[in-house]
Amino acid sequence: MATPFEHDSERLPLNTFAEKAYLDYAMYVILDRALPHVGDGLKPVQRRIVYAMSELGLSAASKPKKAARTVGDVIGKFHPHGDSACYEAMVIMAQPFTYRYPLVDGQGNWGTADDPKSFAAMRYTESRLTAYAATLLSELGQGTVDWQPNFDGTLDEPVTLPARLPNVLLNGGTGIAVGMATDIPPHNIREVAAATTHLLEHPDADVDALIAHMPAPDFPTGAEIITPAAEIRNLYATGNGVIRLRATYTVEAGEVVIDALPYQTSGARVLEQIAAQMASKKLPMVSDLRDESDHENPTRLVIVPRSNRVDIDALMAHLFATTGLEKNVRVNLNVIGLDGAPRVKNLRDLLSEWLTYRTTTVTRRLEHRLDAVTDRLHILEGLLVAYLNIDEVIHIIRTEDEPKPVMMERFSITDVQADAILNLRLRHLMKLEEFKIRGEQDELEAERQWLEATLGSKEKLNRLIADEIAADAEQYGDERRSRLVERGQARALSEADLLPSEPITVVLSREGWIRAAKGHDVDAPGLNFRSGDDYLAHAPGRTNDTLIVLDSTGRSYSLAAHKLPSARGQGEPLTGSLSPADGARFVGVALGDETLRCVLASTAGNGFATTLGELASRQKSGKATITPGRGAVALAPTLVAAADAEVCVVTSAGQLLCLAIEELPVLAKGKGNKLIALKGDESVVAVQAIAAEATLLLYSGKRHMALKSGERDPYRGPRASRGRKLPRGYTQVQALAVAAGKPAS
Repeated sequence: MATPFEHDSERLPLNTFAEKAYLDYAMYVILDRALPHVGDGLKPVQRRIVYAMSELGLSAASKPKKAARTVGDVIGKFHPHGDSACYEAMVIMAQPFTYRYPLVDGQGNWGTADDPKSFAAMRYTESRLTAYAATLLSELGQGTVDWQPNFDGTLDEPVTLPARLPNVLLNGGTGIAVGMATDIPPHNIREVAAATTHLLEHPDADVDALIAHMPAPDFPTGAEIITPAAEIRNLYATGNGVIRLRATYTVEAGEVVIDALPYQTSGARVLEQIAAQMASKKLPMVSDLRDESDHENPTRLVIVPRSNRVDIDALMAHLFATTGLEKNVRVNLNVIGLDGAPRVKNLRDLLSEWLTYRTTTVTRRLEHRLDAVTDRLHILEGLLVAYLNIDEVIHIIRTEDEPKPVMMERFSITDVQADAILNLRLRHLMKLEEFKIRGEQDELEAERQWLEATLGSKEKLNRLIADEIAADAEQYGDERRSRLVERGQARALSEADLLPSEPITVVLSREGWIRAAKGHDVDAPGLNFRSGDDYLAHAPGRTNDTLIVLDSTGRSYSLAAHKLPSARGQGEPLTGSLSPADGARFVGVALGDETLRCVLASTAGNGFATTLGELASRQKSGKATITPGRGAVALAPTLVAAADAEVCVVTSAGQLLCLAIEELPVLAKGKGNKLIALKGDESVVAVQAIAAEATLLLYSGKRHMALKSGERDPYRGPRASRGRKLPRGYTQVQALAVAAGKPAS
């Protein structure tokens, strides 16, 4: 037997019901909460706040009222949601650092740029509409928009507001719906008005033509837009992209003063980020920070460099890359169109659709006015009949029980005209009133002709729209705040760059133990070494230079020079930080700027020139640089300190060849070219790059010999030549060095 309610219910599969319920919710969030309408650029809650304030008489010229009064009207009459969410939406429209052209004029604490949510409770603040809000409301009562019942059907509210300017671009907005979001940046009134007018006059204009008038967004907090023009063009052509903003600064008495921050960036947060780097000793070139922001200077952050030798540009580039002083603002021009559907639109489509909305609005306004003018002329025509026959009209009114139909028949007037005559006051029956009627008739007739001509001509209608846009832009417009600047990408300083540059000498032992001594006046061979170990090589440089270690297989490695253990001890084994191949041994070190040239060679007599930057490797296993060849090993790298350097090569047979550095190939890696001709099982034992005027030292056992520039002439020759044999007693050279230095290998 059927239950009483069985025929009144609907049975659905759970998945069908869940899908429908979720889709209904999603559409509600998209259309009624999160996304703005292309017509007025407002979300429903914003529209209801502005309308409710206008109904309360809170114009720019009126006395402000408590924000709680407005919120109460909004949630009680139009928007049955939480009061805190409604108030927060109202606060956003009042913040000059959030809205380019605020709609609400707030008095009291409405938040700060450092903390936008620090606003006072609505029972403490007061508000009214701004003058700019008139561009949304001034035509509301002129038949321009559709109306709909409120949530309980007791009142009517506008579906959209009759915006006189493209507010959707001027103030922008953000919102997260279900499966979609919107991020519309604010723009400058004058630029948007110029682009809109251009599109109105040239309907075939493309995005490039519009960008000529409206080159980029314009943010209320200023700062610089450093996004390349090509990226901005692509953003407006697709409706999606990113705008990169960078803070602006000046240098006053050696101090860096930041006077504008990127959109929605907290100055306090930026100072926290910089202070954190200072506390962790990652910013040694900064000695102090100050926040001098006040009412007169909303943004004034002061960074005090440690000395006048600090590179301000490099410091700021580091801060741009590591703090909120540079920020990417996402752009997604997703709005609800005139068809009621959300869609991402490019700039041309967005302005074109708004112009369609504006054209419809102006047309409805003119038609509404034309109807009113026509009705008034009709009434004036009837009143004029009454004045011309005033005695007879008075007689009919005094003698007839129903004067209205009698007058309609006698004077051939309409019901409306008869009512107007009967509603005349006695004081309006003066002779002068006839002249007023004729004067008003003439004025209204001229207005009717203008209205009909404008409505009948697309060209005249467009001209009217363009003139109104220009007038509003002139009244409410201002200068651009966000400058367009071409800037390079900010680069964070490396750990080595941030370190103080101090002189050090890196010392490597034969067993691969490494350490660093302060200064350059270091007796590296005379240091204390572990039992069974001995001095191999040393390299003078600075703590922030690039340290390169080379092994016998020709692989190069990088280490942070400032992290090396002190030379007061015996150092640490390189194998603890690096992973050389089995059987490989470390043969030398080089320390200097990454642009510094050096020469790599092998015992097989091959070599090439390169830079320390090419040898750097972040891998523990290093990178292959020079290929020694079968049976050969790599030799210690030798730095090229002079432009006129020459390379001295000595063999196991005591042959010495000095050749010009220009004869060596410049490679990043490889085998290189033959440096000296070898015979039999002969091999190269040492290579040294030396300035042409410097003195070369040759070490053979406990003996050493110095060859001045002129004394090396007999040994100079072309690359791959045999060179010349050294004097007796120096045929077993173990190392070469430059005078005033110790053995290099």
